[in-house]
Amino acid sequence: MAAQTPEPQIWTVDVEGFLLPLPILPIKPDFAISLMMVIDLGVRFGAHVGEKLAEKIAPLQPEVIVGPATLGIPVAIEVTRALGLDRYVVLQKSPKIHLGDALEQKITAITSKGEQRLMLDRAALPLLAGKRVVVVDDVVASGGSLAGALALVRQAGATVVGIGTILSEAHDWRERLGSDAGLVRSLAHIPQFTRSSPGELWVPIPESL
Repeated sequence: MAAQTPEPQIWTVDVEGFLLPLPILPIKPDFAISLMMVIDLGVRFGAHVGEKLAEKIAPLQPEVIVGPATLGIPVAIEVTRALGLDRYVVLQKSPKIHLGDALEQKITAITSKGEQRLMLDRAALPLLAGKRVVVVDDVVASGGSLAGALALVRQAGATVVGIGTILSEAHDWRERLGSDAGLVRSLAHIPQFTRSSPGELWVPIPESL
């Protein structure tokens, strides 16, 4: 009889009134994160975070919302809808035939292995040039994905007026984003986790700014 996989430890975060239980996912024997897969959380959660992020973003008067694939796409859609806008721009990660001459930025992310690429379809350039843009994503952790997104949007001639995320994780992203860290507006914050030996409970890593 196969051994049962133990239930993951849970970290619950209050996302602007929506209590969200997140499984803690080990990255290394002594390091773990709480994992949010926004595409698995349903329509009600998507609408909730879209409305709450839109409230934070609306004073910035954005004209276009940009979301990096993959998990930034539903965030971009819901924020765009809540703001009463129509068009949004997706930064792709998967090479496709129409992206042969796309603008590119190399990125790294805490939940992905190795180096990836963000690509901006040149057909989207007229939607961004000269526009006030807010870049949105599900989580800002290392800041690598957002830094690449900001670079692409600016290369397209847009002015970045804000960054919106559902969650901010720890504080490594602040150094990576530099002066752009002040543009971040998040709905909730989560820590990273550690433990002294296998089998022990994960505990939040103390944070300092």
